[in-house]
Amino acid sequence: MRKVLLVWGGWDGHEPRECAARFEPFLSERKFDVTLHEDLDIFSDAEVMSSFDLIVPCWTMGELTGEQEAGLLNAVSSGAGIAGWHGGMGDAFRGSTAYQFMVGGQFVEHPGGIKEYTVNITEPGDLIMDGFQDFKINSECYYMHVDPSNKVLATTTFSGDPFPWVEGCVMPVVWKRSYGEGRVFYSALGHVASDFDGNECFEIMKRGMLWACR
Repeated sequence: MRKVLLVWGGWDGHEPRECAARFEPFLSERKFDVTLHEDLDIFSDAEVMSSFDLIVPCWTMGELTGEQEAGLLNAVSSGAGIAGWHGGMGDAFRGSTAYQFMVGGQFVEHPGGIKEYTVNITEPGDLIMDGFQDFKINSECYYMHVDPSNKVLATTTFSGDPFPWVEGCVMPVVWKRSYGEGRVFYSALGHVASDFDGNECFEIMKRGMLWACR
């Protein structure tokens, strides 16, 4: 039985516990052994971390100690997958550039706050995106600093509101990448738990978890 670590906490505005709860039943139905944890110290335990096949962080604006950072990165580089969404993975640890290097990006702004925007599928032949067409979502649209080595699966195009200098900027929204022996999946979709109510956002994230898992 494959083992999954779901770690939640940090800023409450992203509803970390509620978001994690959206995915726990799905993982359990897939016969994963799911561990829920509310403390980053688990990252420091090399023996425990080596037992997980998938790590799902949901922790916005936290801080990693050196031991926690090393434990998490070593687990992924040794073959554990990691998959996450929005600020829970893309704005998790602002002070850890090594963590951001693993993720392949970091949140820096959400121009216009909550708004409707279009998600454009760029790799319809990829198994994660198979069957999806471009769709609209009403949520926070992340402006991110991203790694050019990412395999981008979906993008969005910014208007100039409220920052005219980014009008027409094409921003990655969903990507996957490698980190050592591990697979990394990230989706910027999913500001709060209700964003995952039976839609493309939820299905993309589920497929990304399955792809990333060792």
